This record gives sequence, structure tokens and C-alpha cells, in this order.
Amino acid sequence: MTDLQALVEEIHHTLKPRTGEGRVADYIPSLARVDQDKFGIAVIDLDGNVFKSGDCDEAFSIQSVSKVFMLTLALGKHGEATWNRVGREPSGSAFNSIVQLEHEGGKPRNPFINAGAIVISDLVLAGHTPREAIGEIVRFVQYLADDPSIAIDPEVAKSEAATGYRNLALANFMKSFGKLQHPVDHVLGVYFHQCALAMSCTQLARAGLFLAANGKNPLTGHTVVSSQRARRINALMLTCGHYDGSGDFAYHVGLPGKSGVGGGIMAVAPGKAAMAVWSPGLNHNGNSLVGSLALEMLAARTGWSVFGA
Repeated sequence: MTDLQALVEEIHHTLKPRTGEGRVADYIPSLARVDQDKFGIAVIDLDGNVFKSGDCDEAFSIQSVSKVFMLTLALGKHGEATWNRVGREPSGSAFNSIVQLEHEGGKPRNPFINAGAIVISDLVLAGHTPREAIGEIVRFVQYLADDPSIAIDPEVAKSEAATGYRNLALANFMKSFGKLQHPVDHVLGVYFHQCALAMSCTQLARAGLFLAANGKNPLTGHTVVSSQRARRINALMLTCGHYDGSGDFAYHVGLPGKSGVGGGIMAVAPGKAAMAVWSPGLNHNGNSLVGSLALEMLAARTGWSVFGA
């Protein structure tokens, strides 16, 4: 039986000297100022036991990790019709690439690249004002994490809106193909605010726990999604959760996960635990460099890879 607390402390101690590697997401001004030396890790098992180390209780901008929660909301509203608007295939391109959209008629490859997440924001916006949709997102994540203190960082949201030229281009491009049903500024308002959610590793691991437990929150007993939907969301995280580095992450770590350019990664070991890491320095794919290494060490030592020990 692995001593998980000792293991997460060992991982933190081993990898802490490498936090200077990689590069923070300096194209978003508010993220450019984040201390690259930060490093936290938290693991929560299905009994609610928490194992954590480092800067695990400090909130950070979860960025694209939010796309998992948005997809869950969209599927709850629109069911399988969601896939009429966005695909389920790995992109093989950068997360903010416009090239594939040109070739594929404006339909994004998957919900975890920026174009796909913008379409998901459009789906969640259905029947709401942008303010109402943003409120729904925040309440949903608070519900998943059982923590009403979770909020959006307004400075990050403002920073994203002021510099999100590529996302504006992606949204307008898809609008020209008739792929967005709402005004572009409304859709992007929702998108920028979801990315600006601030959460700690502990909160993020708790919020992802339903995906490790067949769609049910094991601590509250609440069913969030069906077991089939949980499996399918996990499948998408495994194949598409790390942009054009998804295959490499599956190869080295072997866990469903979703990264964000804020340096966070949420991952799940189905039937065992949910976990989150945070280290702001990114590799060339836009994924946390030290965070990816931490999850590789964790999966190797626990035997939690979905492909076998």
C-alpha cells in the first residue's frame, strides 16, 4: 500500500528545484507576473482523504482546465447534440491554431482547444445572458468542489479580454461559418471569465472527483453525470486534454487529465483518486513542465495508469 502523503512530499521535494524551467504564459499580462517558483500538488481519494504538499492551497488561474467543467455543463444542457457543433478528435495543432478551422469548415476538432471551448461557451450561453451563464459556471464549480469561496479573478478576465486577439479571430472566423449562435462579444465574455476561475490544487482535485467515481461525487453522494458520460469525458481528457502534447502525456502519465496555461493540471485515476498540480513554467506545448513530471512520478509509483501498472 503506497503511503500517498509521503509520496506527494517526495515528489514535491524532488521536483521543486526544476520550477525555474519552462516559461510562464507571458502573452497574458496577469499571468506573466506569476511567481514561477510556485509548485503545489494535491491528491484526494474516493474516501475524501487529502494528500498534499507545497503551494497546494494557493489559488491560481485554472485557464483551460475550466473546459472540462464547461463541457460537462454543455452536455447536461444539450446531450449528444453537443457533438454536432464540436468534434472529438485530437487536433495535432497548437491550442489557438486557426489552420484546421479553415480546412474543416469552421467546426473545431475537440472541446479542449480554444476554438472548441468557444463553441462550448456558445452552447452554455443558450437561454442566458452572459452574466447569467458566468454565474452558472461559478456555481457549478463551487458545487463540485463543495466550496462557495471559489470565484473568478476579475484582473485575469480583464487581462484576457484586452489581449485575446487570437481568440477574437477564432470566434469571428467560426461566426462567419455560422458556427456560433450568439454575438461574438457575448460568447467571448463567457469564455474569458471561465478561464479566469481561480482555484487551488486542493479545490481542483475535489472538483474533479466525480470523474474518478463514475460520475458521482463520492463525498456527497450526488450524481453529477451518468457513469457513461463520465467515461466519455475521461476519454476526451486522455486523448485531447493536453493540446498537441496529449499523446506524449498519455504515453508518460497514462491518466485522463486537462492542463491550462496557468500551470495547472487536473487528472483522475478512475476508481481511485483525483489530483491536481500547479507549476507555472510551461513546456513548448503549453503544459506545465514540472506538473507533467509530477504526475508521471505519481502514476509510476502508484501504478494508477489506465494502461496498467
